Amino acid sequence: MLVLSLDSSSIASAALTRNGEVLAEFATRDTRSHAEALAPAVYNLLGRADVEPAQLKAILVGTGPGPFTGLRAGLVSARTFGFAWQLPVYGMCSLDALAHRAAQGAVGGTEFLVATDARRKELYWGRYITHEDGHGRFAQPLDGPQVTAPDQLPELPAYGYGAGLYTEQLPHVVTESAEWQPAAADLSRAAWALRECGIELSADTAPLYLRESDAKVPVQRKKALR
Repeated sequence: MLVLSLDSSSIASAALTRNGEVLAEFATRDTRSHAEALAPAVYNLLGRADVEPAQLKAILVGTGPGPFTGLRAGLVSARTFGFAWQLPVYGMCSLDALAHRAAQGAVGGTEFLVATDARRKELYWGRYITHEDGHGRFAQPLDGPQVTAPDQLPELPAYGYGAGLYTEQLPHVVTESAEWQPAAADLSRAAWALRECGIELSADTAPLYLRESDAKVPVQRKKALR
């Protein structure tokens, strides 16, 4: 099953996968060019893998949480490609995908956190437990996603670049490198693991903003200068 995945909740990323195995992927850490980078990257991935859009079976997109502008870029791109190529579009919480990566190195049955940078001295985070059966290992959500100050997170092992920004408040950080941010390849791997366990993906691609927008409509219109 060929799947195109997109995520722009933290970095802008795209991945082309077959049955959860990555054929080609792209990522940029320039947070100001998500919208400009994703579309060309998708066509480049298809070309590198010698895949036509008609061969794709679905599009998977990270729904956040993330900032308004960056997150919208991935969601709009995924919906646009889905409409143009007549493909189903599925959504997944970006933290769930990162947690799936963390679960591969965690002991079965243990609880842990994943956290990404929410700026404003806050973190987007979720709490998970490692679940394992005959089909493999995946992360089962227990709480979240939430956005809070770092000192409000539970005292559990914490994975993710966001957690590494606040090691004084989070003494149990396991991974903190910039590589530990949600990415499109993580989405595909997590989705395939869930599918193997008989868990269906969601068609809900509503963004998880978790905050009010900074853009406010003025209460009163300003008087025109005369």
